[in-house]
Amino acid sequence: MNDSRRDFLEKGLVGVGVAAAGLLTARVMRRFDKPSPTQTALTPALTSDGQLIRVSADHAAHGHGDGAHTETHPHAADDPAVRTGVPGRKWVMVIDLAKCDGCKNCTVECNKMHNTPPDREWMRVFRMQDAHHTAPYWFPKPCFHCDNPPCTKVCPVGATFKRQDGIVLIDNERCIGCRFCMAACPYSTRFFNWGRPQNPSSPDSTYSPETGFPRRIGTVEKCDFCPEMAQAGTLPGCVKNCHMGALYFGDENEDAVTNSDETVRLSKLLEERAGYRYLEELGTEPRVYYLPPKNREFPGPAKKKKPQPHHTSA
Repeated sequence: MNDSRRDFLEKGLVGVGVAAAGLLTARVMRRFDKPSPTQTALTPALTSDGQLIRVSADHAAHGHGDGAHTETHPHAADDPAVRTGVPGRKWVMVIDLAKCDGCKNCTVECNKMHNTPPDREWMRVFRMQDAHHTAPYWFPKPCFHCDNPPCTKVCPVGATFKRQDGIVLIDNERCIGCRFCMAACPYSTRFFNWGRPQNPSSPDSTYSPETGFPRRIGTVEKCDFCPEMAQAGTLPGCVKNCHMGALYFGDENEDAVTNSDETVRLSKLLEERAGYRYLEELGTEPRVYYLPPKNREFPGPAKKKKPQPHHTSA
């Protein structure tokens, strides 16, 4: 009987201790979950050497995290229009794989326009081959400006954002260089400025995510669909400089895209040519469509002419 009472008392004390510890833990957690007005909220960030740190949200939001720039410039991104986009527009790109000949003029022009080095190609062109018995083809790959972008969901400071006109941009005045967006992007279309990037000798004094100038060390960048050109009614540089007419750009709301040589209905083009989106099974809803490399139109390698017999006169 005494042993039973002793066991009962011991178990009761242990239960009281566990409950007290749980109550204390809950109170402590509530203190951290709801910071006091004087307590600064912290957000995670990665340094340039890969160390995980925490910086204040206010500090990070102004682009002063470790590895990010510290210069101050007029911030055009404060203009709501920059984050909203062009009203009534829904920009879209179509890439005809049957026309692409792999010349990489689109890559060269993009690098020239944005002052990106050769190892930082926003528009990359890959040589593809579906099977050993099929002929290879070329596959241009920009940022896909997804309608359900994973990159924007993981950014702790709202530096990368989706506009209503379909374009996904990066505000490098806000970017803290954590590279979470790079890890979240399933297409590997984002790049990090490890070193100080080259900028034009006389860049625009007002920074804007629509132009990306001046570019910043310790920030992420990518293809931006050239929104300032689209708003002005001109085609992106990659589209204008494709001599094969393989790149189309336009407005989904108007159901029209153009490669500067011809303007076609987007819906008809995708239906008749079996247009598809790269890895669309991921649910990211890309705004770049591809037309299969069927009945390729670009010329093949030049055939060597047979030597003509040499006739000599008697």
